Amino acid sequence: MSQVNIKSPEEVEIMAQGGKKLGEIKKTLRDLVAAGRNAWELEELATKLIIEAGGVPSFKMVPGYSWSTCINTNDGIVHGIPTRQMVFAEGDLVSVDLGMFYRGFHTDTSFSVLVGKDSQKEHFLDAGREAINKAISQARVGKPLGDISRAIETTLERQGYHPVTSLVGHGVGRELHEAPAIPCFTSGSASERMILQPGMVLAIEVMYTLGSPELVTDSDGWTIRTQDGKISALFEETVAVTASGPLVLTKI
Repeated sequence: MSQVNIKSPEEVEIMAQGGKKLGEIKKTLRDLVAAGRNAWELEELATKLIIEAGGVPSFKMVPGYSWSTCINTNDGIVHGIPTRQMVFAEGDLVSVDLGMFYRGFHTDTSFSVLVGKDSQKEHFLDAGREAINKAISQARVGKPLGDISRAIETTLERQGYHPVTSLVGHGVGRELHEAPAIPCFTSGSASERMILQPGMVLAIEVMYTLGSPELVTDSDGWTIRTQDGKISALFEETVAVTASGPLVLTKI
């Protein structure tokens, strides 16, 4: 990751325009997830909508990756390749990650949603939504970066879930992945003491599991899933740190 890149108000405004468009696309995809649909349908639609919005799919700009989305089910947490064979069924937990490059800047967002009804899985997802909202509330000028990670960690662990320790959120802007790294847990590292400044734009990610946080990578070289086969989820928003508080650029 590059050095932390502070954006000007004009650059934040451009990112806000792109983030609004991406948030609308995210909502369209989320509303489409249903039993009998497949990941490729979401992939094709995401590509179409991103291009129609005047953007370029960010993920297709990642070397070696050829898709606009990353889609996972159940024990898959990130980087899943969207295929026709990935057909959603009742009880599935579906996670969708997407990004858009618009007027020179990336925004990045993701969501997890349950197909059908299952009270335990709904509680699991509610914990992730609460964690990202609390994390976003810490993205304020003058606060240490580690407060974001701490909000994620404490919210999840209080409800018996486990933040992933081998993946992180990140800064975002002219590059899809910029400094600083934003873990879902605290470790006492020096980077946690970094003071947030106006113009920082952060892709805050909540990545967590029902069981062990240990992960494995599939033979496709991309899909990452839980080692124990238990469910996982992720929620991500692109957030600008501003003098008036956190500004969620990819909010639905």
